[in-house]
Order: sequence, then C-alpha cells, then structure tokens
Amino acid sequence: MTTFNMSPINQRRWQLFVKNKRGYYSLWFFCIIFIVTLFAEFVANDKPLLVNYDNQLFFPVLLVYPETEFGGEFETEADYRDEFVAELINNKGWMLWPPIPYSYDTIIYNLPVPAPAPPSADNWLGSDDQARDVLARVIYGFRISVLFALALTISSSIIGVAVGAIQGYYGGKIDLIGQRLIEVFSGLPVLYLLIILSSFVTPNFWWLLGIMLLFSWMQLVDLVRAEFFRARNFEYVRAARALGLKNSGIIFRHILPNAMVATITFMPFILTAAITTLTSLDFLGFGLPVGSPSLGELVAQGKNNLGAPWLGLSAFITLSLMLTLLVFIGEAARDAFDPRKQIS
Repeated sequence: MTTFNMSPINQRRWQLFVKNKRGYYSLWFFCIIFIVTLFAEFVANDKPLLVNYDNQLFFPVLLVYPETEFGGEFETEADYRDEFVAELINNKGWMLWPPIPYSYDTIIYNLPVPAPAPPSADNWLGSDDQARDVLARVIYGFRISVLFALALTISSSIIGVAVGAIQGYYGGKIDLIGQRLIEVFSGLPVLYLLIILSSFVTPNFWWLLGIMLLFSWMQLVDLVRAEFFRARNFEYVRAARALGLKNSGIIFRHILPNAMVATITFMPFILTAAITTLTSLDFLGFGLPVGSPSLGELVAQGKNNLGAPWLGLSAFITLSLMLTLLVFIGEAARDAFDPRKQIS
C-alpha cells in the first residue's frame, strides 16, 4: 500500500484506517457516489449532453441556445424535449442524452398512469406526486445534502475549535463566561428555534446554513477545551512560553495539532448530524425552498402517498446508505487516531 511522503505517524494512522476494512471500503464507495452526484447535470438532465446540428456541435448542458439556433421560431431557450424542436434537430443531426433524461424539476407529461407512477424502464425509481423523476431527485438531493453538511461541518468546526482553544488555553474568567454562554445555548430547543427562524423568511441554502451554524458550533468546544486544558501545562509548552513565543504561536504551532486529532475523528459524526437535521427541516417544510431536490421532501411524499411505496423506500435506502457509510468512515478514523491501537 503506497503511503506517499507521509510522516511515520501518519503512515501508521493510514495503515490503521486501511485495516478497518468496513470503513476503508465505505470511504471509497462514498467518494464514488459523491463524485458522480457532483456531476449530476451530466447524469440526469432534461438537456442533451451534445447536439450535432447541420455539422455543428452544441453543448446544451453547459450553454444556453435559443430555439432559432436550430431553425425554430422563438428566441427563448430551446426545449429539447419538445417534439417540434427534437424533429428540427433530428432532421439535420442528432442528440446525445444523459443516462437519465430528466432533471430534478422536470415535469413528465407522458406518464402511463397518473402521478405518482411506479418504477418503469423510463423512470427507474418511478415518479413523485408532481410527476418528477425520483432517481433524478435522489441524485441531486444526495449532492445538496452532502455539500450542505460539509459546509456546515467545516464552518462549525472552525468556530468550535477557535472557541474551545481560547477557553482552554486562557482559562479563568474567559472560560467561566464562555461555559455559561454555552450552557445557555445548549439548553435551547434547537429544532424548534430553527423552525421559528426559518418561518420568518423564505429560506435558501445560505440562509439555512447560517441559521444552523448559530447552534452547531458548540459540538467541538468541550473536546478542544479539554485538550487545551490538558496540554497548556506540558513541558514543551512551558519551554516555548519561557523562550518568549507568543500565545498565538503556542496555540497554533504546539497545542492545536494535538487537539485536531480528536476533532478529525469526531467530524464524520457531525456530518451525519447535519444531514439528519436538514432532512428533518425539509420533511417539516421549513428547510430548502419548495421544489429543491430534497431528501426530506421525498420522505414527506412517502408519508403522504402510502400507496406509492417506492417514494418512501427510495428516501429510506438513500438516507440509510449515506449515514451508514459516514458512520463507518468515522469509526475507521477514530481507530486510526487512537494511540492505543496497534498494527498487527
């Protein structure tokens, strides 16, 4: 197994991570799925990937072309699913469609039965009650859920680590006041407050991220604070202080790297909590804007359409797979950074 130019301790951590086969393969599986969803527009879209018209190449998935470009009558963007536009193009060329010829918001007008329609060769996971392809919405929903959770996890970790580092290193009144404020914040009913705040405005991705960031940064404070409390009186820290190194240098150069070990092992579990909270808000109707590719909204559709079990099953399997993979990755990361673990 190649370990590139890692330090000996990082090589040992990587070997311990690889030793946990469940977490190692979960990481690969999750990365493959996530990379595929990052390019969701090339996998599921109601626009062709490539159009050859009159010996010219067009890329509708990347650029906007008016209908007149293909011999139509309107200056608006071409609707490639329209029979008239499709006939114009096919008469002088061809279209290359993605594997799933629907986007997350495409309305399917030619369903064989009233929506929600069951799975078929055209709609692999069926359609929802608004005649939209479920598989396309799952792909886009997976992407937005992971990106939202990653943004929230990174932002909250930066704030939590900074607050925990300041409290743990300086102690005294700073730590006392900080702990009292955290106790007040942690005692609040977070989900209800999120619902109330979300009801004031029409939430979007960034607004929702900011609201959830108000309450999610506290998860790492106690962990980092305890690490700084433990390490601030170590001999190497006292020596650095005696040599005149500034407090900021001691924090960032000597103590923070050790505190980050525990932080990194905890981050996958923060990620799962962020995905669960977003799904809960979407399920209750206080999450992403209406029409967004949301897994929580798909769960709500499954609840409201018990006669269409493919809706609930699709949401359940997607969320279960996503959260299970992240938990397995977190367990492997925890083993990798555990100094008590030995490589056999």
